[in-house]
Amino acid sequence: VQLQASGGGLVQAGGSLRLSCAASGLSVGNYGMGWFRQAPGKEREFVAHFRRTGSYTYYADSVKGRFTISRDNAKNTVYLQMNSLEPEDTAVYFCAATRAVLSAIRDPGSYSYWGQGTLVTVSS
Repeated sequence: VQLQASGGGLVQAGGSLRLSCAASGLSVGNYGMGWFRQAPGKEREFVAHFRRTGSYTYYADSVKGRFTISRDNAKNTVYLQMNSLEPEDTAVYFCAATRAVLSAIRDPGSYSYWGQGTLVTVSS
């Protein structure tokens, strides 16, 4: 199984980026797919989740209304559209796959597969 995250970069505050997570060895439609981020010196934190069934989405309060997670089963890829970026969004972003129950989707320990991370830097 491989999850290949891409799309990170340097952007000014208020700008936008779209991250992609291309999967191989698993079908994103058969897993709950999540995005997490980790800033220097901080723990990995939940950002967003696309539920395996029903296409429901969940977000951290800090990104709600600014970020959108989506899934393209045909391309076996998950996306994270990030708008109105803030310097506090600076982090390495990781995608991950899980079959955990809904109550566990915010816990990184519940995810079985992880991508390598892509760096997002937001300048003020």
